[in-house]
Amino acid sequence: MKPTSNLESEVPRIALTCGEPAGIGPELCLAVASETFPCDLVCLCDMDLLTERALRIGSRVSLRRYDPLTRAQHTPGTLAVYHHPLAAPSVAGTLDVRNAPYVLQVLDRAIDGALAREFDAIVTAPVHKGLINDAGTAFTGHTEYLAQRTHASRAVMLLTSGTLRVALATTHLPLKDVSAALNIELICEVLEILHRDLTQRWGLTAPRIAVCGLNPHAGEGGYLGDEEARVIAPAIERMRARGIEARGPVPADTIFVPHILAGYDAVLAMYHDQGLPVVKHVGFESAVNVTLGLPIVRTSVDHGTALELAGSGRANPGSFSAAVHVALHLAARRAVHG
Repeated sequence: MKPTSNLESEVPRIALTCGEPAGIGPELCLAVASETFPCDLVCLCDMDLLTERALRIGSRVSLRRYDPLTRAQHTPGTLAVYHHPLAAPSVAGTLDVRNAPYVLQVLDRAIDGALAREFDAIVTAPVHKGLINDAGTAFTGHTEYLAQRTHASRAVMLLTSGTLRVALATTHLPLKDVSAALNIELICEVLEILHRDLTQRWGLTAPRIAVCGLNPHAGEGGYLGDEEARVIAPAIERMRARGIEARGPVPADTIFVPHILAGYDAVLAMYHDQGLPVVKHVGFESAVNVTLGLPIVRTSVDHGTALELAGSGRANPGSFSAAVHVALHLAARRAVHG
């Protein structure tokens, strides 16, 4: 075994999962491998898939086998690969249900490595939820799966672009189910996680959190819904009594007005499409999905598998690259604060 230097041993190691093999995930991994990152970068994927996709899109990235015993600074134009073989050959843009278990196996390997501190963070490429469900595994998304696999009591989805941070009280639910899912305990738990991670992972002192109402005009005094008075406001008051600087309920159609938003460090939206369209509008090519409340660091892109772009070489790696940078920042904070 080649001994590692003190410098090498301190280099953080970031694991990339390639996601749905028929999507753009493999080429996103190849694209970021051409960039400069102050870490050891490892891609968990089928080596032959990466080789085939590199040839298809004209990537010159040199692939090598991952050595878990040696950490070294990433060299642009190279990529260490933990080879996990596909169940069936993958065709860019064409889903194959036979490879659905492979997607979760790669994710499981990344999670296990992060829990064991083999990896300091994981960055996930997009998966196809429908295909995983078609293969017989109930799967609503990375966020929920990560919470289950890491035994976290709750995981919170947060999207960030620059200084804009938007977290979600509920994630992948049909809109008709959101109201029933909201309760005081849930919102309190999400606010506690959001406050803790903004403090510990972003280094914010007394982070200011705006809490959205659920209904138009935050319920209009009860005329447009009672969830604000019955659930959201009591949760805010409970958290304020515990020293968390939460404000609201704030109408969702005004909180994102720039001069109002400037008074907050994060926004808590009540459901997926209440908050995330704003983040994606502000920075679709730089927005990053961060999972809060986990014992590990996980970031991801803010988009899907883009099957129509797979194999074309036209997939924009901006969000994936930003996810690596955010993962590095959070991993460094975790190393200092535990």
